[in-house]
Amino acid sequence: MIDLAVVAATFALIFPAELPDKTFIATLVLASRYRHLWVWLGVAAAFFVQVLIAVTAGGLLALLPQRLVLGLTFALFAIGAVVLIRGGLASRAAELEAAQEEEREVNERAAGTGEVTTPLRIVATSFVVLFTAEWGDLSQLLTAGLAARTDAPLSVFIGSWTALLLVSGLAVLLGAALRARVALWRIRLVSGGILTALAVWTAIEFVQA
Repeated sequence: MIDLAVVAATFALIFPAELPDKTFIATLVLASRYRHLWVWLGVAAAFFVQVLIAVTAGGLLALLPQRLVLGLTFALFAIGAVVLIRGGLASRAAELEAAQEEEREVNERAAGTGEVTTPLRIVATSFVVLFTAEWGDLSQLLTAGLAARTDAPLSVFIGSWTALLLVSGLAVLLGAALRARVALWRIRLVSGGILTALAVWTAIEFVQA
């Protein structure tokens, strides 16, 4: 059964966390090289597999004793909060340098796949680049933590995948214009604040369990 509250909460957490992250930048770089539709389809497929793995891992975590589950999810939320807040507090120069480094990594991965001309090759290249770039990324950790925390894996899957699809769609359609107009450091700080609140809430439940 789908819990719309869990879907909405997951979406609200994953979307701002991934908007300034590698997901957005990698999709933007790929869309500048290849046809947008095929890039987005490959990226969507990569996210489908990644979210499925994360939700499955979270479901396995949920089988552990309650206090252990709460302790692990607290750690995941706390780590995510630190990563996002540190990123938000970084200087503008440091933010640009990190983005440029991520762009170089994505270009190197895309170049390593050889000549890409057909739609199927573009989809496959986009899949491989995003899957390897985002493996073990913050969104995967948060998705696993939410799946364990809520015990509603299907709802978490829908919320997380939808958020990632929207982030990648924005990167394909608006890309550079959005990057130039949106203060990404503010988004990181807001996301970090939300994760901090979740970590505190989980810690309180851990103590009361």
